[in-house]
Amino acid sequence: MIANPMHRLMNPSSIATFGAGNNFMKMGTLQALSIIKDGYTGKFYPVHPREKEVMGHKAYTSVSKLPEPPDLAFLVVPSSQVVPIMEELGEKGTRSAIIITAGFGETGGEGQKIQERLNEISQQYGIRFLGPNCMGIINSEIALNTTVMPYPLVKGPFGFASQSGTYLTQTIPYLKKRGIRFSKAISVGNSANIDITDALEYLGEDEQTRAVSLYIESIKDVRRFIEVARRITPNKPVLAQYVGGSGAGARSALSHTGSMAAPDHLYEGMFRQAGVIRVQSIEELYGYGNMLAQQPALKGRRIGILTNSGGPGSAMANALEKAGLEVPKFSEALQSKIRPLVHDHAPCGNPVDLTFHLDIDTLTQKIPAIILESGEVDGLVLHGALRKGYLIEIYDHIKEALNNAPVEALLKDFQAIPEQSLTLVSTYKKPVGISSFYDRDDDYTAAYLNHGIPVFDSPEKTAGAMATLYSHFKVRQRPAWQSPVVPSPPTAAVDLIRECRAHGQSNLDEYQSKTFLNAWGLPVNEEALIHSSDDAIQAADTLGYPIVLKASSPDIRHKTGKGFIQLDLDSANAVTDAYEKIQKAAGKPVPVLVGRMLQGKREFVAGIVDHQGFGPSVMFGFGGIFTEALDDVVFRPAPLSIEDAGEMIADIRSKKLLGEFRGMPAVNPNALAEIIHKLSLIPLAHPEIGEIDINPLIVEGDAPVAVDALVVLKK
Repeated sequence: MIANPMHRLMNPSSIATFGAGNNFMKMGTLQALSIIKDGYTGKFYPVHPREKEVMGHKAYTSVSKLPEPPDLAFLVVPSSQVVPIMEELGEKGTRSAIIITAGFGETGGEGQKIQERLNEISQQYGIRFLGPNCMGIINSEIALNTTVMPYPLVKGPFGFASQSGTYLTQTIPYLKKRGIRFSKAISVGNSANIDITDALEYLGEDEQTRAVSLYIESIKDVRRFIEVARRITPNKPVLAQYVGGSGAGARSALSHTGSMAAPDHLYEGMFRQAGVIRVQSIEELYGYGNMLAQQPALKGRRIGILTNSGGPGSAMANALEKAGLEVPKFSEALQSKIRPLVHDHAPCGNPVDLTFHLDIDTLTQKIPAIILESGEVDGLVLHGALRKGYLIEIYDHIKEALNNAPVEALLKDFQAIPEQSLTLVSTYKKPVGISSFYDRDDDYTAAYLNHGIPVFDSPEKTAGAMATLYSHFKVRQRPAWQSPVVPSPPTAAVDLIRECRAHGQSNLDEYQSKTFLNAWGLPVNEEALIHSSDDAIQAADTLGYPIVLKASSPDIRHKTGKGFIQLDLDSANAVTDAYEKIQKAAGKPVPVLVGRMLQGKREFVAGIVDHQGFGPSVMFGFGGIFTEALDDVVFRPAPLSIEDAGEMIADIRSKKLLGEFRGMPAVNPNALAEIIHKLSLIPLAHPEIGEIDINPLIVEGDAPVAVDALVVLKK
């Protein structure tokens, strides 16, 4: 196994900067200041063609003048200078670099050629690099910050990797205010050499990091991303925000980092398969990622709710249940312990609603301890812990009663937040989420944040954070994963593809398509290929009525509504008439498939799609003529294990149709999963295949059977 280059890059003992001088209005200088001022203790070598000193450090005129090969080179120079500097660094012996400079692959054309030259240098000298077009790294473990924004010397448990540099720079004050502390943070930019999957793998291996969040515009190697994520996610939660799924998002990603995006539904399927928890905003990426990093893992789905107001309690209960969590009614024994601590009319069955109870210790210490030690919940959400913030807001109304004493004097009289309120998580080893409309101006909010207990500014966000913990709980329940082995393709399938290519076909006709699928072990309906009405009658007599007739020609891809398919034929005369109708619709002699009319009423669709820049994916969902109208289909990147296929099947909205339904037996789950599994292997064994469409996949009894199929070849 090749060691991840990020381990070396993130832990340099010496750094050389290119582009840092003494002008504090320059980006390179600001980034060098962060390296110098934020606590990094390694050697610092500024390289500058004119300056003798840079910010008090001896400067060197070129790479060759450096006293040793720097562990890490940091480039913020015009794009025309990057290639020669990288060549000199390679010759010097440097093995890690961060290229901040933009103007490469994201600009297309010439920029892409220069980016490719950088990779040639990487290959020649073994120098691995982040970027170009990035903002660098933060490693709180060694107090290394290469961004333009100061980063406080605070170690944290939250790992972050991003294809946007802004999310490592402009957001630092935002994160500081919310108590979110990085373990390591990585801006990958164009991902020309080290990509976001490398960053994920590194953060997965990093002992300081307890949870990982990813901002993604595209993934270059989908299969590798899945394999890396599946190793990490059973033990360490991974969240992702993907923004390339819309047309506008894809265009922006292409111009921003040169990333080739893919439709949203393909990434949704990839995240599901990889065990990555998807979020929809940068706020969730930070907030929920921090919750997972700071809190113990959720060990069940029972959540207790404690509030000083009914509305927030109801909002959290609603959001939790919608997310699949349980808000159980507390036992009488537990309620009897809570009841003496609340008003007579206060509900205490879960949610527990103190209804403007001013005893803050009851809300933040006594009742939480009773609930958490009861054994009736796996986690707790709490709303309404406040003190100084509330006094500040009402001060103008009460100052006369307080003899106009200044509010600052009143605030000084407050005792420190009791330790019991801040050690609930460490004492009971269960996650606690806090909801409050007050920020750090309130001493309870500040104390919670400073002690690693996330505070969210709405009840729904707090519930969402707990739901994210539950998502990882479900990921941890998945069976151990092994990457499916792609077998050699069946000889019959290979010969059939070769024959169709020789005839200049862009796709297989229906008969060929189902012959191909059958060679892979997929079940297809009984049928015969005929060329006359007499042969059709003979085949019908052999198969048994009712019968279906369909045109079978590589020129006819879709038959519905065009006269190319005739159903429910129950006699020889009906077969003869149907045969003639098909010939008339075709306008020329075409072969015809005669098949037994299956008796199943449940129709599904399965297939393969191959999107440029993403690769082949499997599709499964509700089928028949309403496939596009109902849009109940899910996708997964190929290949799939049997277990992956089973999870995929269970994700469709109409999954009730797979069980016993209106007198019909449950669909054989193993047979259906086997079809999806085998289908997922085909595009990897036959890279010349661009699309497979099985619609419908009819269930007769409990057995799924491919009734119509189309295999499309790549150009």
